[in-house]
Amino acid sequence: MGIEKAYEQFQNDNDTELKFYCVGNSVIRYYMNGYQIGAVEEHKAHSIGCDMIATFLPDDVVDGLYRSVELAGLRVVNMTLEPIAAISVAIPENYRMLNIGLVDVGAGTSDICITRDGCVVAYGMIPVAGDAMTEIIAKNYLVDFNTAEEIKCGISDKDVVEYKDIMGLPQKVSKEDILNLIAPQIDEEAKLVAEKFKELNGGKPVSAVFVVGGGGTVEGYTNKLSEHLGIIAERVAVRGEEVLNRIVYKTEAEKNSRMVTPVGICLNYYEQGSNFIYVTFNDERIKLYDGGNLAVVDAAMHASFPNEGLFPKRGPAVNYTINGRSAIKRGVPGDPAVIKVGGKDADMHTPIRANDVIEVKESTEGEAGHITLAELPEFKAVIKVNVNGSRILLPEFAEVNGEIKTGFYEIEDGDEIEMRDYYTVKEVKEFMDVILDDDVQVTVNNEPADDDTKVYENFSIKWGLKKQEPVKEPVSDTADEDYDKDSDEAFNGDSWEDLPDGDADEEGVKRPAGDASEDKGDGGASSDIQRNIIVQVNGKSITLTGKSKYVFVDVFDHIDFDLSQVRGSKLITDLNGKSAEYMQELSSGDIIEVRWEN
Repeated sequence: MGIEKAYEQFQNDNDTELKFYCVGNSVIRYYMNGYQIGAVEEHKAHSIGCDMIATFLPDDVVDGLYRSVELAGLRVVNMTLEPIAAISVAIPENYRMLNIGLVDVGAGTSDICITRDGCVVAYGMIPVAGDAMTEIIAKNYLVDFNTAEEIKCGISDKDVVEYKDIMGLPQKVSKEDILNLIAPQIDEEAKLVAEKFKELNGGKPVSAVFVVGGGGTVEGYTNKLSEHLGIIAERVAVRGEEVLNRIVYKTEAEKNSRMVTPVGICLNYYEQGSNFIYVTFNDERIKLYDGGNLAVVDAAMHASFPNEGLFPKRGPAVNYTINGRSAIKRGVPGDPAVIKVGGKDADMHTPIRANDVIEVKESTEGEAGHITLAELPEFKAVIKVNVNGSRILLPEFAEVNGEIKTGFYEIEDGDEIEMRDYYTVKEVKEFMDVILDDDVQVTVNNEPADDDTKVYENFSIKWGLKKQEPVKEPVSDTADEDYDKDSDEAFNGDSWEDLPDGDADEEGVKRPAGDASEDKGDGGASSDIQRNIIVQVNGKSITLTGKSKYVFVDVFDHIDFDLSQVRGSKLITDLNGKSAEYMQELSSGDIIEVRWEN
C-alpha cells in the first residue's frame, strides 16, 4: 500500500510521457498506534504505518537491464537498488543508530545512503565512478577498455603492470605512474561524493563512511573522501571480508568489497521475493512488477483496460415519479467479461505467472429498464363500479405528463405519473358507449350527479328516468291533475325505468343492448346505427355486433380472457403488429393479438 501511494504521488509529479517502475524501496521507520517502533511484526495494534523511500526507473532503463540479462541466457529473478542491497550487508541494524554513510563505488555510478536514529534516512547517487578512471588510463596508454581495467586492478597488488597497447607492442607501467595519472579524477569523485553526503545529511558531514565496490579500493580514494568530508581518515574505511564472514560460498571466491553488493542483492531476493514478469494481454506484451500475488485484474489495469469493461454493465435506468414520489426501474445487467488465461476459462482474480497469455473480451451492457403502468404496484388494473345494478369493470387509467394513459403504456425516463383511482360520469358513459339525453337523471350513490362527478371503486351509478319538470302555473283540468299526481307518486315510490344496459360477465363489460336506440324518444340511452365488423383475434375470426363503433377493449367481451387474473409479468396487446391502447378504434379486418408474457 505504501508503494502504491508513493507511485501515485510520483505520477502526479511526472510531467513526462515516460512510464516508470518501482525498482526498490526501503522503510525509514515504522509506527504503531502513532508511536515510532523498530518493527511491527508480532505486535497487536489499532493502527500501523511507516515512512518509506521508493525509487522509480524509466521503462526504457528497466527494459534494457532485462534484455541484457536475457541475451546472456539468464533470467532476472530480483531487482533492487545497489545501496539498498549493500547496506543490508555492510551496515547491520545495530549500527544504524549512528550517523553513518555508505558509498558503493561501482563502474558508472557512486551510490550513497545514510543511516541515523536506527533507520536509513536518505539515498543518493552521482553519475561517476570507476569507469571514469579506466577511461583516463585507456586514453593515456593507448589500450582498449578491458586492458585499461586490468591495469587499474593490477596496481592493487603489483608495483609494475605489464600490458600490450593497441599496436600489439608490450609495455610496462609503474603503480606510481598510474596513481599520479588518475589522482585528479579520484579527487574529483571524492569531492562529489562528500558534497552529496552533506546535502543528504542536512548540510553536515556524516560521522563515518563505509566504502564498498571496486572503484573504492583504488589507493588514495578513502583519504581524499575523508579530507573533503572533514573527518579523520580512520573513519572512512573499505568494508569487505569482515562483513561477509557469515556468508558461505559453494565455490572458491574472494570475500572482498566487490562482493558486498552482489551478496546483498541475493539476500534482498529472499527477503522480498519480488521481481518483474512479462505476460501477454490481448496480444500486447506487458511487464508487471511481481509482488507475489499478481492476478488478471493487475494485468488489465496495467494495460489500461477499462475497469468497467471487466464487470457487467446495466442498461440505462428509467427514472420517473409516481404520485410525487421518485422511482426508478433499473436496467438489466449485461454479460461479464469473458476471461481466459492460457486458453482456459478464468476470472479477474485468477493468479497469473510469467509468460501467461491472457485474453479478455469486454463485458456487455444489458437492456434498458422497461416497465409499463400495469406493472406498478399502485396500478390496480380495473376499477369496479355498479351501473344500474350491474357490475362494470373499468380499466384503470393514469395521467402521464398530464395525458391519460392505460396500463399498456411503457414508462419513459422523466415521466411524471399520477394514478387515477376514479372515473368521471362522462368517462363511464364513453367507456360503455352510452349516450344520454340531457333530461335523463343521473345519480351517484343516490346523489344527483353531472358529467364531472367522480366515480370511485364500488360506487353506484343510476340513470334512466327523465328529470322531473317543475310546474310553472296551476292547471285546472282535473284529468291533468290526476296525471301529475300519478307521476309524483311513481317518482316518490322509486319506480325508475332502467334502460336495457346489459349485464357484466366475469371477463369485462357487456355494452348496451341493440334495442337501446328504441328508447331514445323516451329520454333514455341512445346510439347511432349499429354495424357488425369481423376482426382476427389470436388467429381466430371474431364478429363484433350491437354497436355503431368498436374500440380495442370490446374484444374482451367476445374472447375467453380474464383481465382480472394476472398470468404473466406483462400483458401484450397488439393491433396490426403495433402496441394498442384500450380505447383505440377498431375496423373490419384488423389483426389483434392478446396474451400474457413473462
